[in-house]
Amino acid sequence: MNAMGSYLKKHSEALVKDVGIEAACALTGKSKATLGRYYSQHPEHEDRFMPIDAVALLEEASSYPHVTAALAELKRITLSYDDRRKNDTREGGVNSDVVALSQRFAMLMAEYSQSIEDGIITVNEAKRLLKETVALQHVLIDMKLHLEEETT
Repeated sequence: MNAMGSYLKKHSEALVKDVGIEAACALTGKSKATLGRYYSQHPEHEDRFMPIDAVALLEEASSYPHVTAALAELKRITLSYDDRRKNDTREGGVNSDVVALSQRFAMLMAEYSQSIEDGIITVNEAKRLLKETVALQHVLIDMKLHLEEETT
């Protein structure tokens, strides 16, 4: 088995164990044996991988998106895990997102203005700017999801 396959199988196993084997069976409708084959390192199962819909169901119930993170790492993509909520119903809509976006942007600009006042951005100021930037990014992601919901 190649290194990528082995890596994905290890993360599939971590996902199933995170959720619990019984709960994973109930969520996916798969048997323990079938789930076991998805992460088995044995040569006869090297070409079996968990279907993406099963991964999505299990990651919704897990404490961490194990397989999604593994796929991202394999492509050298960095993800930002948002543990504020886990795929729950987002309150509001695009209008409330626009308000939140303008408020977050104003907070970022106020932080920047204060940080650059003396001509130098210190490490602590940079950390505060980063925190505001990440908060702004979360609002943009929520807005993107709301817009996608409206187009489907």
